[in-house]
Amino acid sequence: MKTSLFIAIVLLSGFSAGVIHGLLNLFMVEPFLDTAIGIENKNMFATGEAADTPDFWVEYYSYRAWQKGGQILAGAILGTSVGSLFGVVLAYSRNVLPGNNFVKKTLALALIMWITVYVIPFVKYPANPPTVGDPETIVLRQTLYLAFIAISGFAAVGFYQLYKRIDKKLLAFIGYGAFMTAMFFVMPGNPDPITAPEDLISGFRISSVITVSVFWLAAGLILGVLWQKFNPDKIKQTTPQ
Repeated sequence: MKTSLFIAIVLLSGFSAGVIHGLLNLFMVEPFLDTAIGIENKNMFATGEAADTPDFWVEYYSYRAWQKGGQILAGAILGTSVGSLFGVVLAYSRNVLPGNNFVKKTLALALIMWITVYVIPFVKYPANPPTVGDPETIVLRQTLYLAFIAISGFAAVGFYQLYKRIDKKLLAFIGYGAFMTAMFFVMPGNPDPITAPEDLISGFRISSVITVSVFWLAAGLILGVLWQKFNPDKIKQTTPQ
């Protein structure tokens, strides 16, 4: 494999998918964040934690403009990081992935990773706007979510190894499903009650699912097209002297 070419197309595909994700977040997710933060501001004014003054709003709008302006950059950084992991997994599994070309292979892998590291953890710990919940439990909530991602991801790797070694392949899928079902009940739930309006929570979650799903689709498609075009697996032939 041409290592430098492999690294280049993996980073480029992750970066590109991340930029797409950031743009979608800017237009689809940010409006729900504005609403959630607006509710939080009203609560702070009501309790006297903050004063409804011109200075407050100047600082608030300046901070939100900075946050929104950083969405694309944050998406690019996250996309490059996740895309790198995606590329490493592809490098080790490309020969066993279904499909007669690399676009189909990368899309298949994107679907697998979308399910194992996003959909399954999302079912257990669905996304909420950052302002929803007790600020004192945010570390616990993030830890639980990341732990569930790790459990699902490592379980998928483990049962994939089992899949390669047994004749009855279906048992590996059943085993993974049973294990994650058990983990679903073993892991504690979200410690905070949801008090925000239902339409805000549901709208935020739907938008989040759409943007993350588009990210995985873009990551798989772009990497597959680049791999198909430049073929880092191709070994350079040397002319005998």
